[in-house]
Amino acid sequence: MIMALANPVPEIMPDLARAEREDAMICTGRSDFPNQVNNVLCFPYIFRGALDCGARTINEEMKMAAVRAIAGLAREEVWEVPHSSSGEPLIFGPDYLIPSPFDPRLILRIAPAVARAAEESGVAERPIADYEAYYDQLNRFAFRSGLVMKPVFAAAKAAEPKRIIFSDGEDERVMRAAQVLIEEGVSRPILIGRPNVLEIRMKRYGLRMRPQEDFEIINPESDSRFREYVDEYLAFVARKGVTPERARTIVRTNTTVIGALAVKRGDADALLCGVEGRFERHLRDIGNIIGKHENVRDFSSLGLLISNRGATFFADTHVTYSPTAEEIAETTIQSARAISRFGMSTKAALVSHSNFGSRDSESSARMRDALAIIRERMPDLEVDGEMHGDTAISDVLRHREMPNSTLSGEANLLIFPSLDAAHITMTVVQSMLDALHVGPILLGSALPAHILSPSVTSRGIVNMATLAVVEANIAQEERRTAG
Repeated sequence: MIMALANPVPEIMPDLARAEREDAMICTGRSDFPNQVNNVLCFPYIFRGALDCGARTINEEMKMAAVRAIAGLAREEVWEVPHSSSGEPLIFGPDYLIPSPFDPRLILRIAPAVARAAEESGVAERPIADYEAYYDQLNRFAFRSGLVMKPVFAAAKAAEPKRIIFSDGEDERVMRAAQVLIEEGVSRPILIGRPNVLEIRMKRYGLRMRPQEDFEIINPESDSRFREYVDEYLAFVARKGVTPERARTIVRTNTTVIGALAVKRGDADALLCGVEGRFERHLRDIGNIIGKHENVRDFSSLGLLISNRGATFFADTHVTYSPTAEEIAETTIQSARAISRFGMSTKAALVSHSNFGSRDSESSARMRDALAIIRERMPDLEVDGEMHGDTAISDVLRHREMPNSTLSGEANLLIFPSLDAAHITMTVVQSMLDALHVGPILLGSALPAHILSPSVTSRGIVNMATLAVVEANIAQEERRTAG
């Protein structure tokens, strides 16, 4: 073990030390080398734990608790997809003895450990009464999605774990998300992938989950259900130009088709796909196999942005280019139902270039017609329109233009007249506010299915999988009630 902590030039450079001793474990004070020794690893979180429990002093027991928490974190799987300076995954070993100072989980491990040590050593004036609630509080601080996603995670943990099938099972982000879902106890993941590839990558990424014990595998190259899957797929697409030979090829090679068939047959409860490939292709496969809910005309999508301003939903960001008034109304109603799963009340604004009739155009007329349909079908929904974007956000502007508006406060659901307007607005706002995106949330599917974006993180996959668990339990309860 070599501690070369001088900055900016260590007493010995890591490459020189390794040239002399291949088994050398080297720590420096620099962020561009592995194992950076930095006081930000512990000081902020020691202070946080000490302050939260009202500690009179910071004693040796509290310091040792912080050290053990850091050491324990280094042995945990990394949630996201960080790599060392050499490009290798971060796995506990010579090049990863110490967590990154930027690991958001540091506060989740160190602060509670310090607070508990202060209590046990008798220096805590205000001992933490509920460590589960305290952890939730820290989680909301560490992860921007923590507060918004809390009701979803609570519902998923309280319900029966569901089988979520991932069409991109060999992707590193998916595999890391599966590990988290297993540890949280909310899902038994099903990964579509080649077993030998999954085994090699689990070792490379340092994942502890065990095939067939913690998660299932569907091997696209060899599965006993292959013929049944082909026959079922043909039943859906035989009259859409797909021959039996083509169907066999597709079921072998298209993992979204495999996942959709598994959900349709009852071999899985929900599908997550889209880490690779175009949204339209995945939506086509879901539409062909799983289909639309009997009460909806078409699919639509809902995007969620979480920023310092709070949570705002946008629709339809991915599906319908120029929706009719009927489709706009349907999207709004479905979006409101989806938002309720986040424990929120919907405040919907139908946005337009027209402000309460100030412009007479085809698109503004559609928004006005959509409002009438919404009020007829969901009279309890708080909604108004058509209105400008700033009018939707500002209660002052809105009541200046329309004193008797049926929308109060700031709208948290923005409904747009076209896909262009919705997608452009959401991505611009996301970039300007450095907001966290959750979604897209697919609306209208007969069974739970979502199409992820190629830029999704492991944390984003965990969020969407947890939402899918909640949806699968709701769908199960609806079938039970109907039956």
